[in-house]
Amino acid sequence: MTDGLTNPRLPIERSCPFTAPEEYVQLRAQAPVARIRLPGGERAWWVSGYEEGRAILTDRRFSSDRRKDGFPVLDPDPGTRQRLRSQPPSLIGMDGPEHIAARRALISEFTLKRLNTMRPRVQEIVDGFIDDMLRTEKQPVDLVQALSLPVPSLVICELLGAPYTDHGFFQSRTSMAIRRSLPSEVRQQAFDDLRNYIDDLMTRKEADPGDDVFSRQIAKQRADGTLDHESLVSMAFLLLIAGHETTANMISLGVVGLLTHPDQLDAIKDDPAKTPMAVEELLRYFSIADLVTSRVATEDVRVGEVTIREGEGVVVSGLSVDHDPKAFTEPGDLNVERGARNHIAFGFGPHQCLGQNLARMELQVVYDTLFRRIPTLRLALPVDDIPFKADAGLYGAYELPVTW
Repeated sequence: MTDGLTNPRLPIERSCPFTAPEEYVQLRAQAPVARIRLPGGERAWWVSGYEEGRAILTDRRFSSDRRKDGFPVLDPDPGTRQRLRSQPPSLIGMDGPEHIAARRALISEFTLKRLNTMRPRVQEIVDGFIDDMLRTEKQPVDLVQALSLPVPSLVICELLGAPYTDHGFFQSRTSMAIRRSLPSEVRQQAFDDLRNYIDDLMTRKEADPGDDVFSRQIAKQRADGTLDHESLVSMAFLLLIAGHETTANMISLGVVGLLTHPDQLDAIKDDPAKTPMAVEELLRYFSIADLVTSRVATEDVRVGEVTIREGEGVVVSGLSVDHDPKAFTEPGDLNVERGARNHIAFGFGPHQCLGQNLARMELQVVYDTLFRRIPTLRLALPVDDIPFKADAGLYGAYELPVTW
């Protein structure tokens, strides 16, 4: 066991979009499972090794239930834990049979077969926003506002049956909710605003169902006599946030990564069949959800060289795990032909991201279409001048000026 370095306050902000913080590298080398202090002062285990991280994420002796004592809370606001205990758990906060049942209820909406039927519509959406970019008379264009945010926002709105006219509202609230530099009361108000919005949306769907994921869930639960408004709200809340903010950040970062590595970009331009591999590599390379997941031990568990005691919290660093040289040769190099899908950018184990194949499909369509239709696309700012989201729970770029 180690307190690592000088017991740093984690997570550490990235100083460069292309590399993990040096402190992560040192911690992983010294102790892939180390004791650290969370922003609120609590102690927990920081897991930065690939084997150790994946082992924990598949071990059912580690609970995802945020209501349990010892679950690591990254918000220093002492009221956060009480709020977590007072709300119904979402899919990512469930364990065992409860989690299996909730996941099974939605899994049919995210099968490859269903997503393939959506691909033409996603292509249409991407082409429409690129048409708008090409019609603009003023450059540079902020790719975040022109493409990165609106594509996944429109896709998730159609999937969930939310009016696209509301996208500005939930984009702004999501951005505030995950921005660590904002006061906790501001972030909490953003969460409350989002939850109230979704509560109202579910109420409207119960009265007037449409053709979307949650209208079908409502019909199914009514037929079974199990209609549960609060569980629907929790599920929709999770999908709305996870379904657009993560993909939007990856669109922007992927463009930065490819434009700054022209040999890698040429590889997928010359052979678009390599784009799926490029997507996997970009997901691994950036690992935007640094704190990919947290757990609390429900009994004593030996992990690597340490024993994590019952009731102790665990935080797995996705960024560090996905840059572990024991799993990825030269992990700091962007290599679109690496072909490694064994990263944990979507988590791992029973809680692996439900919408991962939707995200993959959106990213493939965006990268292929953008660089085919605007082959001279280039950054309008040096990388060092791009405002990256160093203070946010999900890494990305606040703005990405491009020209062609």
